Amino acid sequence: MRRNIVHSGADALIYEIRQIVGVAKKLEALGVPITYENIGDPIQKGEKVAPWMKKIVSDLILEDKSWAYTATQGFEKTRNFLADKVNERGGAQITADDILFFNGLGDAVAKIFGFLRREARVIGPSPAYSTLSSAEAAHSGYEHMTYNLNPEQGWMPDLEDIENKVKYNDSIAGILLINPDNPTGAVYDKNVMREIVKIAEKYDVMLICDETYAHVNYSETGTIHLSEVIGDKVPGMALRSVSKEFPWPGGRCGWLEIFNKDKDPVFARYVKSLLDAKMLEVCSTTLPQMSIPEVYSHPQFLPHLKERNEKFKKRAKLATEFFKGLKGVTVVEPKGAFYLTVAFDKGILGNKMTLPISNPKAEEFIRPLLGNCAPDRRFVYYLLASTGICVVPLSSFCTDRDGFRVTLLEEDEEKFRWIYGTLRKSIEDYTASA
Repeated sequence: MRRNIVHSGADALIYEIRQIVGVAKKLEALGVPITYENIGDPIQKGEKVAPWMKKIVSDLILEDKSWAYTATQGFEKTRNFLADKVNERGGAQITADDILFFNGLGDAVAKIFGFLRREARVIGPSPAYSTLSSAEAAHSGYEHMTYNLNPEQGWMPDLEDIENKVKYNDSIAGILLINPDNPTGAVYDKNVMREIVKIAEKYDVMLICDETYAHVNYSETGTIHLSEVIGDKVPGMALRSVSKEFPWPGGRCGWLEIFNKDKDPVFARYVKSLLDAKMLEVCSTTLPQMSIPEVYSHPQFLPHLKERNEKFKKRAKLATEFFKGLKGVTVVEPKGAFYLTVAFDKGILGNKMTLPISNPKAEEFIRPLLGNCAPDRRFVYYLLASTGICVVPLSSFCTDRDGFRVTLLEEDEEKFRWIYGTLRKSIEDYTASA
């Protein structure tokens, strides 16, 4: 073409969580049975939607208004309901006008970064969730800026690292955090959250907190929402969704809770640009929005959350135990979300390590993929061809640490034990093969 039409950030749009499936599908076609542990979809892994929840949604489908547009910001009854829920926490107070719905948080993230001034950067955690890190990198045209999460301290944020980077890089306009965290499963307590708020206030930057897993929390302290600690000065927003907590990932329903919008005219204008962009689409999906007050208010909702959290807590403990005594890896027991991260110690992985692959066609397919790839990706490819277990290399989460992320979603306990037992044995065999 006579003009280059490719955005400067196009190469940053990488979502390894889905891309690894392409390799898995080709191996599947060659006869390798695949166990998909790459993505956080509880329904695909066998979780059943609660009958009372199905009844709410099916009844709403019979209402004609569930087939109509909503207001651009979202269904008014739901926005009022959610604003009241925020205000019940006793922290920052908001109104329905501070709630803005999107077609899933992927849509929200695209808008959040797409309408930032290009020179304005948002620093996020490392390891990072790919949707967020890729969107920030694509928006800026540069590599995503990160601060460290420390596995030696339970994957807690390195507060000194955050402050130093914000202090000495005035292009940083915001700090991103994920609580509970994906991919590590860490849950930040009130002290950690307050320290990050102090940094944001000190250097006059906004806060963005991904609270997708706010109700998937089995820690002792429970989730500390951004609204509870942000105070009345720092502008910010929490990202919320029904995808993991109903769970309804196919509903594509997410929203922003916006705090202290009117305390900073630049932030207020930025938020208006998000709403203006949403107006061009008219609105987000109506049906799942309408379901939120009905589901959240149902007498079975809190018991439903408690039962799920007890289930994930049990699985997190069991999964972590499989790695006890295994040299060369660091595994922190998750406290929220439904992932476990295995981090290889520095220098453990080598480029001569292998796993036995019984399928000759699978071995022939995988070998060309092994050249010049990150050490943990090399292990993941061998694992996939050898065992059929599809996990995501940790290096694809914007970190220089080797490792991988696996889910806690398998509903069949016998298969769950097989997955984690096989992972341990594969690590042992791989590292011993050098």
